Amino acid sequence: MAIQYLIDENVNPLYPQQLRRREPEIVIQVVGEPATSPKGTLDPEILIWCETYKFILVTNNRRSMPVHLADHLAENRHIPGIFILNPDIGIGETIEELITITKYSFEDEYQDRITFLPIP
Repeated sequence: MAIQYLIDENVNPLYPQQLRRREPEIVIQVVGEPATSPKGTLDPEILIWCETYKFILVTNNRRSMPVHLADHLAENRHIPGIFILNPDIGIGETIEELITITKYSFEDEYQDRITFLPIP
């Protein structure tokens, strides 16, 4: 299955806009859009949505997301992955990285883990 991204509602809207413009074949949803969790949904529920629909979460949440993922895994649940954005890296560079990840990653390569972008 191809990598799909769920963009957290607190991520700059330029990320999904630019990803959709540059690579329209990549499936990208944003929290609050139709068929996703509504804005204001708690992080643990977002992780369940990502698990159910097989989306990697793209977020800025460095502080509490590791705790939410640990709790999620402790409940014997899984997630395709979480990508945490680096505020010191430009949007264009991050977009390039997300596109590259989509094209060259193995299925389940990021399952059940947090990956901080950019990947070294």
